[in-house]
Parts: sequence; structure tokens; C-alpha cells
Amino acid sequence: MRASLLVTLALLGFAASVSYDGYKVYKVVPKTEVENQYLKAMQLSKDFDFWSKINKVGNPVVVMVSPKAQSKFEEYLKISKIEYNVQIENVESTIQAEREYHRAKQAQKTGLKISFDQYYRHAEINAYLEQLAKDYPDVVTLENFGQSYQKRQMNLVRISSGPRNPPKPIIFIDAGIHAREWIAPAVALYIINQLVENPENSNLIQDVDWIILPSLNPDGYEYSWDEDRMWRKTVSPGTICDGCDPNRNFGFHWMEAGASSWECSETYAGKQAFSEVETRHLRDYLNKTANIKAYLTLHSYGQYLLYPWGYSDALCDNWRELDALGNQVNDAIAAVSGTTYTVGSSTHVLYAAAGASDDWAMGGAGIDIVYTIELPGGGWYGFDLPASRILPVCIETFEGFKVYADYVAKNRK
Repeated sequence: MRASLLVTLALLGFAASVSYDGYKVYKVVPKTEVENQYLKAMQLSKDFDFWSKINKVGNPVVVMVSPKAQSKFEEYLKISKIEYNVQIENVESTIQAEREYHRAKQAQKTGLKISFDQYYRHAEINAYLEQLAKDYPDVVTLENFGQSYQKRQMNLVRISSGPRNPPKPIIFIDAGIHAREWIAPAVALYIINQLVENPENSNLIQDVDWIILPSLNPDGYEYSWDEDRMWRKTVSPGTICDGCDPNRNFGFHWMEAGASSWECSETYAGKQAFSEVETRHLRDYLNKTANIKAYLTLHSYGQYLLYPWGYSDALCDNWRELDALGNQVNDAIAAVSGTTYTVGSSTHVLYAAAGASDDWAMGGAGIDIVYTIELPGGGWYGFDLPASRILPVCIETFEGFKVYADYVAKNRK
């Protein structure tokens, strides 16, 4: 549905929320290339939403299927003796449970104090950042990153113990480039909270400065709250379908692999590289900001620590360094509660994804410590990670960021 029509419906007071009643989520394990090709053909149908990408034979694929397509899909899987199981019986049930939970939380809310037992709207995220800048002016600087397509203010924070000569290395973190991945902005907020409001972490800002942008796709994020919980893209208007996958829109090997030229695809790369204002903002900010030594982008889900390249199976020049550091980060996270991550290049351990922000950060902006961090999710919840899991994920992930900070401080002075 076009964005203009949605605005009109909202003004008239009509509900336009997408329902996923009866939608199921399947975990399928293709064992042959023929089976892989069958799944790839399903990507062209709106009845199938692939939550994980089809990669090498034997790798599980998670896909949400509409009610009208389930019977034939299951029939094919059984006839072909393809291993599968149903992970979510009714997607709408989990969405409604999440909505009811947050309605109750909203009713209880007082003031701007943040907690990590709920997800926050974009305006609430901005309000928290603004409050931190007022309460901790010696540590936090609020910056206007730019405006989204729908003119939402995109704010980021610089966190620093103060200037130094020579300047300290900077770690840049962004989150929320994919709208439905709510745990990513939540973890970004937790990192900010711990660096600023927890005195026990003051050592982490002595030798490193931090720049953190919690919401890189605020229009899509808000759309996932109000209209379609499974929305992934931006909301810029298209001819047939709206939105673009912003993580296929960066101008480094754009559209070479793992991206689509079809507007309705979840991986639609846009009319051209940097067609989206949000990706242009990130490009321009990284280009103009000196001394960024690490770029870390938060996604979900899957528990991966991915380094470049994503456009092909080639490895970046410093892949051994990134692989070793990634394994140290994994060890730190695993020590908390046993959560483990797979470490490697995007193409080698997951799938090709040309035009992504991590490849551009290295190949375009010249940053050499670059990771996409695919946070936990999945299981019975997929992208609908329950609020009860927010804090445990935040706590364990923060231990990994301590490793990044220590490494950058010691090796990128």
C-alpha cells in the first residue's frame, strides 16, 4: 500500500494494520540443490517471507508462509521428504501478545527513565538521548544525524570522557536498519545506558570515544509498530511496492549479489545506490568524521559475527585479525550464559549480500574493523523476541562490546 494512502487512512481514523492470523513459520532443511532451487523460486511469491536466506545445501532456512500456501507447501515437503518443522503456529498470536504487553507498559510509564523490559518507540528513543545530553553534558553530546524520508529526526550521541591529543579512536555503532529487528535498537540503547549511567563502566570511555545511532530506519521502525510488524524496509514510495532494503542500498558493489531489482522483494536494492536518504546520511557522516576505527552494525537474528566481504566470497585483507577478534568477542558473550555466535565473512557463513553497510564502511569509508552483529532471536519468536529476553540479550552482548573497546584502545591509537 502506498505511503500516501496510509496517511489518508490514518487521518480518516481507519485501521490499516496488517494481520498475520494463520501465518506459520517453518524451519526447512534442504538436502539437495534441487530443493534449494524450489525454495528460491518461492521467494518471488508474496505468500512466502524468508526470515533467513537460502544458502548452502544443508543449512536450515526459516520462512513464514501465508495460510493459503501452507497446504501445497507442506505437501511438497512431505512428498520430497524434506526435513521441516513448524516453529510458530500462528504469527499473529505472538504479535498480539507483544502489543498487549506494550499497551500495559505504556499505561504504567512515568517520566523518561528507561528500562529494558520493553521496546521503545522512535520518539521515546530520541527523548532518552536528549535527556542524557542534559543530565551528563560532560560526557554526552547530542547530534542531529539528519531527517528520515518522512521527516523524523534521527539523533545520535557521542560519548566521551573529554578531548585528548592525539584524538582517541572512535567506535561507531548503528542499529535498526531493518525495521522489524526490534532487539537491535534495544541493545544500542543498553550500550548507551551502560557507558553513560553506570559508573562501573567509566573505564570504557577513557581511551575510546563512542558514537551510537540507535535508529537508522525510523520510518520503517514506526511502520512495524503501527501497520506491519514484519516490515523490514524503508517506506519510500515505489511504483508497485513501497520501500527498499537499506542494507542493499549502499554504493559498494551495489546489486552484484544477494539483492533484488524487484520492488516487492524484501531485498530490493533500490532504484540506484544511495537512493534512500537514510543511507546517504550514513555515507556522509562516516565520510566526514575523522578517526572512526571500528564500525559495528546491529541486526537480528541468527547469532553471527560477520565481517566483509558480503558482495562475493572474497575475504578482506585483514580477515585473520577480524576472525581472531570475533572469536574473542564470542568467548566473552558465551561466558555470560552460554550464547554462542558463528564468526566469519557474510558470504562464507551466511549468504552473499552486496550493497550492505558493513561492506561500504570498509570499502567506501576505509574503516578496517567492521562487523555485522546478528543478535539472538529465532526459536518460537523469530523477530518477535519477547520483552522478557531483552535484558539477558543486552547483558551478554555488552560483554562483547567491552572486548571491542579494549582491542580498539590498544591497537588503533
